[in-house]
Amino acid sequence: MMKIDRYRCGYCGACVTVCPTEAMNLIGMWIEIKDDECDSCKACVNICPVGALELESI
Repeated sequence: MMKIDRYRCGYCGACVTVCPTEAMNLIGMWIEIKDDECDSCKACVNICPVGALELESI
């Protein structure tokens, strides 16, 4: 499950553009993550310029 630090996130949308499963959407100033579509590839984690994303272990 992907976790967003909303205090760090600048809502640039970089994570949304690299998501291969289109599990992320930028809606205004909010990133939506569809957990059931995320395959935990960490492409979004790797591209985030402010380190606002992390893969949360269950």
